[in-house]
Amino acid sequence: MKEERIILAHGGGGRLARELVESVFVSRFDNPLLNRLNDGAVLDIFGQRLAMSTDSYVVSPLFFPGGNIGDLAVNGTVNDLAMCGARPLYLSTGFIIEEGFGLAELERIADSMRAAAARAEVEIVTGDTKVVNRGACDGLYINTAGVGLVPAGVDLGGEKARPGDAVIISGHLGDHGAAILCQREGLNLSAPIRSDSAPLGHMVHALLQKAPQTRALRDPTRGGLAAILNEIAAQSRVGMVIEEKALPILPEVRAVCELLGLDPLYLANEGKMTAIVPPEQAGAALSAIRESPHGAHAAIIGQVTARRPGRVVMRTGLGTERVVDMPAGELLPRIC
Repeated sequence: MKEERIILAHGGGGRLARELVESVFVSRFDNPLLNRLNDGAVLDIFGQRLAMSTDSYVVSPLFFPGGNIGDLAVNGTVNDLAMCGARPLYLSTGFIIEEGFGLAELERIADSMRAAAARAEVEIVTGDTKVVNRGACDGLYINTAGVGLVPAGVDLGGEKARPGDAVIISGHLGDHGAAILCQREGLNLSAPIRSDSAPLGHMVHALLQKAPQTRALRDPTRGGLAAILNEIAAQSRVGMVIEEKALPILPEVRAVCELLGLDPLYLANEGKMTAIVPPEQAGAALSAIRESPHGAHAAIIGQVTARRPGRVVMRTGLGTERVVDMPAGELLPRIC
């Protein structure tokens, strides 16, 4: 049954979000660049290949262990450009600020954005500021858009996965989602969980140097690993099998998920990437990712298959199989 109103699940990165994008936006803005539905568009302009991406950030709370809405906004757009194989160069930023928001908090967020941009080696070169009536937004929303340069020979996309390819994750799953949840719900853990928010441009550059035939890159943000693997499986018309025993998950994240009945495969990450790599380059790819400060816990977690096109399956620790479906609802609203 078609929804007649927008609900929170439409923004969750899962099935309803995909249906909304395709039925309302892709059908109206139809063009070959948009229709690929990757993390950004790669544009051929006067002999140069530029990547362009945009994202908006509405996370609640604004400050959380490991970051805040400001550095999250910079890292998120930098990473979307990197997932296109681009070297990120420039960002724009737009602020929607609620009347009454604290100036000291805004300065703190702007300082974190400046520091994040410096770490990612990008410049914030233009922007916009709007102030809305009290109650019209929850403190502060930020939009960032970015452009980057795609090197010659790099051609990534969710439609390029092939049977036999290795599926690699660059580190622990679910850290960001679990950190936001613990902060929001006031869960006091003996080992606090920190968001993994981080720029991945240098990691991607190293990966493509050692594994130049890499097929696809995605950062598993909203909807987590489950969402992006299902997206790639659908785009490429392939199946995927992942191994539960191979998934890198922090014990404290696993504990929070067990306590609250959540699945870490569906939790958001903000400093991880998934790579689909030909089997003959999987070892080199894993080595390159592990050399990055943010990739020490990278692992090969599965394989692309010709069986069950469009379907992702996990082999459990008990030796059984279960379908890892596209998220159907909104697990944690306002996560990024």
